[in-house]
Amino acid sequence: MIENFFGIIKSELFYLKKDHEIDELKRDIKNYIEYYNNDRIKLNLKGMSPIKYRAHHIDN
Repeated sequence: MIENFFGIIKSELFYLKKDHEIDELKRDIKNYIEYYNNDRIKLNLKGMSPIKYRAHHIDN
């Protein structure tokens, strides 16, 4: 599962911007993880973000 996440973050973040300063890269990764968990929809999670999907199943 984590290997899949790293593949996604590389293709959606790292490879799109070649010249990263280390502090900028850290900030971008932190922001991407926030986006991935809260806003990025996944079809295999019924079109919900991971946090929304978990909240939906906890409530039901």
